[in-house]
Amino acid sequence: MQIDVAKGAGAYVSDIDLNSPGSDDIQAIREALGQHGVLFFRNQRITPEAHIAFAERFAAININRFFAALPEYPKIAQVLKEPSQKQNIGETWHTDHSYDQIPALGSILVARELPKTGGDTLFVNQFAAYDALDPALKKQLSTLTATHSSRHVFGEQAYRKNADDMTGRLGNASAATQDAVHPIIIKHPFSGRPALYVNPQFTIRINELDQQQSAELLQQLYTHSTNERFQHRFQWQPGSIAFWDNRATWHKALNDYAGYRRLMHRITIEGESLSG
Repeated sequence: MQIDVAKGAGAYVSDIDLNSPGSDDIQAIREALGQHGVLFFRNQRITPEAHIAFAERFAAININRFFAALPEYPKIAQVLKEPSQKQNIGETWHTDHSYDQIPALGSILVARELPKTGGDTLFVNQFAAYDALDPALKKQLSTLTATHSSRHVFGEQAYRKNADDMTGRLGNASAATQDAVHPIIIKHPFSGRPALYVNPQFTIRINELDQQQSAELLQQLYTHSTNERFQHRFQWQPGSIAFWDNRATWHKALNDYAGYRRLMHRITIEGESLSG
């Protein structure tokens, strides 16, 4: 197995068949995830059964409560955009499940049906974003916490607003009641590396600041984090897989393939409590 660091965020992993990875491969992938935040694989012909088995080598699978699953494989969620849909899933910068008390480790996304052009995914390296902060700001952030919520994204109001564009999603707004508080600077559970842990979609406030101060500081962190030097644009191809760590990255699915179908299979893996 070979690991090549990508520009901005993540690393490309080659010379491995994810249908049958060995124990040493799993350990190497785990360590690489803790260092790089997202791993990219090419030329994989992974079966749904192997997709599930690979994910379960890391932790239990989180059954997604907002997206429809494959009928024959309930552990695999469909990330789907039909040609008639205007919106896509994940087109705002975010990190999955930050609204949970115990956020998911990450997700393994497999390309199944791709548009002729477009549909790339952007990733941001939150290790690098933290490293580049001014020392005084690092010190300030080390004592702060933020509240994350799913209500405004998956709740009743959001579903009513976008009811005509929800193909492939569950009308499960009653499950969008989660609020969670996490440190703004976390230590990655695998590597111990510090990372910024706020995101534009699910973080709603900094708890120790008033509303205006919170909004201003969050916007400062978002602008900083999305600097191009921390970004990598992953171009999907048949056989592509991305395995990202929610504790170390943001991602954003580009919505630039109007009139085409895009189908991905996603498995999300359970994580652990975060500490600063």
